[in-house]
Amino acid sequence: VQLQASGGGLVQPGGSLRVSCAASGGTLRGLTMGWFRQAPGKEREFVAASRWSGVSKFYADSVKGRFTLSMDNAKNTVYLQMNSLKPEDTGVYYCAGVRRNLIASTIASTVSYEYWGQGTLVTVSS
Repeated sequence: VQLQASGGGLVQPGGSLRVSCAASGGTLRGLTMGWFRQAPGKEREFVAASRWSGVSKFYADSVKGRFTLSMDNAKNTVYLQMNSLKPEDTGVYYCAGVRRNLIASTIASTVSYEYWGQGTLVTVSS
């Protein structure tokens, strides 16, 4: 499975942005999908994830209530809707996937994922 992230850009604090992750070479069925981000000089950190059924979703405390992950199985695309953006949300956003249902204790770990997109830059600044 190849993942292609897109939709990043420059947005003002308080604004909204939606990034997308298109999967090719396979379907989303059976995949757990996640979003991670990496700010300059920092380690990659977990943002959000969902098992392919979409029933169970997980969010980092720092984005709860502001970010929403959704999956469109017909389009083989995963979205991350980001609202009320803050400067500390700035970073390269990566989508990731793995072909199994991850349990809660491992879903936020980068080593749990086997497929990675190339990342899309989100800059929150006035």
